[in-house]
Amino acid sequence: MPEIEAELTRLGYTLPPPPAPVGNYLPVTRSGNIMWMAGVGSRTADGPRISGKLGSDLTVEQGYEAARWCALNLLARMKDELGDLDGVSRILKVVGMVNSAPDFGEQARVVDGASDLFVALFGDRGRHSRSAPGMGALPGNSAVIVECVVEVAEGY
Repeated sequence: MPEIEAELTRLGYTLPPPPAPVGNYLPVTRSGNIMWMAGVGSRTADGPRISGKLGSDLTVEQGYEAARWCALNLLARMKDELGDLDGVSRILKVVGMVNSAPDFGEQARVVDGASDLFVALFGDRGRHSRSAPGMGALPGNSAVIVECVVEVAEGY
């Protein structure tokens, strides 16, 4: 088993099937050794998404879990594109959009659900630049949508 996937298993996670695009876009675009990952929602392994607004429908802890599911869905797409997760040289940038009630201000804590998983898996290679804006609405009422930019290792 590749190293990163073994670490994922050790941490108690299983990758869901990679989510299909829900519109007219590519799930992954590559140029050289840079890979842009389209945003994914907080879909769980058995299919339903974690939905609702943070600060009115959901707690910070529920949002953190939703962001972690986004990261798992992104990892599933990375594996689908690269063959295994050892092809990820570095997570460069994460954007986590949080479906927020007007007075909710804990978006950074919510998006830590994705960031913490990337760092747990990849160590320093998982540390990244990040934005975590609050949004008035997200498609399908998703609690969180996360996208990222990844550096790909030579040979992948």
